[in-house]
Amino acid sequence: MSHEEVDVVVIGAGQAGIAMSEHLTRTDVPHVVLERDRIAERWRSWRWDSLVANGPAWHDRFPGLEFDLDPDSFATKDQVADYLVAYAEKYDAPIRTGVEVTRVQRQDGRPGFRIQTSMGTIDAQQVVAATGPFQRPVIPAVVPEDAGVHQIHSNQYRNPGELPAGAVLVVGAGSSGVQIADELRRSGREVYLAVGPHDRPPRRYRGRDFCWWLGVLGKWDMATPPAGAEHVTIAVSGAHGGRTVDFRELAATGITLLGRAGTYADGVMRFADDLARNIAAGDANHLSVLDEADAYVARNGLDLPEEPEARLIGADPESLTHPIRTLDLADRGITTIVWATGFALDYSWLAVDAFDRDGRPRHQRGVSSEPGVYFLGLPWQSRRGSSFLWGVWHDARFIADQIAIQRGYAAHDAARSALALVPAGD
Repeated sequence: MSHEEVDVVVIGAGQAGIAMSEHLTRTDVPHVVLERDRIAERWRSWRWDSLVANGPAWHDRFPGLEFDLDPDSFATKDQVADYLVAYAEKYDAPIRTGVEVTRVQRQDGRPGFRIQTSMGTIDAQQVVAATGPFQRPVIPAVVPEDAGVHQIHSNQYRNPGELPAGAVLVVGAGSSGVQIADELRRSGREVYLAVGPHDRPPRRYRGRDFCWWLGVLGKWDMATPPAGAEHVTIAVSGAHGGRTVDFRELAATGITLLGRAGTYADGVMRFADDLARNIAAGDANHLSVLDEADAYVARNGLDLPEEPEARLIGADPESLTHPIRTLDLADRGITTIVWATGFALDYSWLAVDAFDRDGRPRHQRGVSSEPGVYFLGLPWQSRRGSSFLWGVWHDARFIADQIAIQRGYAAHDAARSALALVPAGD
């Protein structure tokens, strides 16, 4: 096993680690990026086959490189992964793939950290945890494994053909759940979709994409979620060229809408009596964005076409007016449950005092409460856009500045210490 020393170790070579490496390179900070798989592996193997980015190519990118696509199109998952590989090559990022980090801990009696890896040890003065928010898939402990139904997380879903024959229950109505349910229904499957609280913004309005509206309305720079919306998912999609998510339209295609998934017993799944409330709140969110956009157009005298049809709310489907509260999975022919229920953080390898009692990082804009440790790629790390490509790039620049500041202090201390060792009169 090898041993070496380097100023900074960046852990993870997804979008966060690549952005971090660019900024460290620009500021001449010696560093390495360690990745246990391939570059951007989770874009390739943790996504379903037909996934596309949720933002258009002109927006969801790093400032230093454009996608080789129509700017208004939505990059496929493999195009995003290839883009990140190309970006790493552009800046000759010192990425080492196939290297798993097993433990990071502070050195005893000296500055810095000891990083234990599958290829040996590395001593570093500073460490950036750039593993992002999608670390451990969460499947609620609701349906027992021996219940006779195939259960997978959305990160394991690839396409309808890989699932057992039969109907599918999709739990979770954020971007992933909605797109998976829609794809399954288009393939001819009987689909049930459990819908929780959500925001439902317009994909486009008055000739501009939702991402543009978030920008000009100042919403990308929001520092914290609105009160009560910390765990509200966003139902937005770039699939099929980008369309506004409308749960009534999904129901019209044959998808049966349900409230939030509840308990399970003896083959029967129960659902909360909150479907109408969740749909109404999503509608209100949709209309509020249109109101703000209209006000912006009027205030700035913009010549953007009016779009009154965007405010039309369709008739409520049967599953909304007569909600299903219990579902006998076998009677309905449901053989698969896809849990689109998000991810949890997992920093079990990072043995430093930088976490609260729930295991969440304690940080300010990615600067950890443990000196020398930084986090990158977290949702709302500094703003709403932090988990998007362009957002993580700006967060990485801030962290690179903080690292440079700390290197300056260390260099000053070393110089003073060296001066103190010079004998008087020399």
